[in-house]
Amino acid sequence: MALTYRCLIIDDESPAHKALASHISKFDELEHSGSAFSGMEAVKLLNANQYDIIFLDINMPVISGVELMELQPNRPLTIVTTAYSDFALSAYQNDAIDYLLKPISPEKFAKAIEKAKTYFSGNSLKKENNANAKTFSYRLNGQTIDMPLCDIVYIESLGNYMKLYSTKHNLPHIIYGSLSSIASEIDSTSFIQVHRSYIVNKNKISAVTFKNLTMSNGEIIPVGRKYQILLDNLTIR
Repeated sequence: MALTYRCLIIDDESPAHKALASHISKFDELEHSGSAFSGMEAVKLLNANQYDIIFLDINMPVISGVELMELQPNRPLTIVTTAYSDFALSAYQNDAIDYLLKPISPEKFAKAIEKAKTYFSGNSLKKENNANAKTFSYRLNGQTIDMPLCDIVYIESLGNYMKLYSTKHNLPHIIYGSLSSIASEIDSTSFIQVHRSYIVNKNKISAVTFKNLTMSNGEIIPVGRKYQILLDNLTIR
């Protein structure tokens, strides 16, 4: 049975939705599974549903396409669709797989879909191999440590380094790397970025206020203003 890729269109203009939906309808392997007309609506849909590909406009009110990419580092495969060429660098720095300028020709759309299919075929084996791992691997004092994701409470950024707090150690492990570099390595269903300097385990949150989270180890984590929308549908266990 052929694979079907669920697609979400994110754009504040109806004509763009119609044009992209028309392009999508010409590919048997693509399914138009959702439409968002603002960045805020897109965040809610991404938190509530599973998509494989998003077609993302840049120039949107309140939450721009670039800001949405920063808010959702573990988002589905992203193809930027915009009338502006100025943001290509930002898009690729946030791991967009292609950058299509409007009006989008069928040929350029088809090439972007081929890139997406190549990406999915190359990553399917990696996902299968890692599906049951549920660990985060890092180097510490010359050794490789496999930390179960369920043991991680939160990760704090320290420039080029990070502090990893877990339920198994009294003191944090200080490791090399950045929050953006590990976003694809941790389970997006269990972890959420709530501040430019913090990624937290949603299952380790014990209380939520407008500006702070209280973690299971008693630590208070600040919530960045632009990240507050991500907590709207958060369920505390």
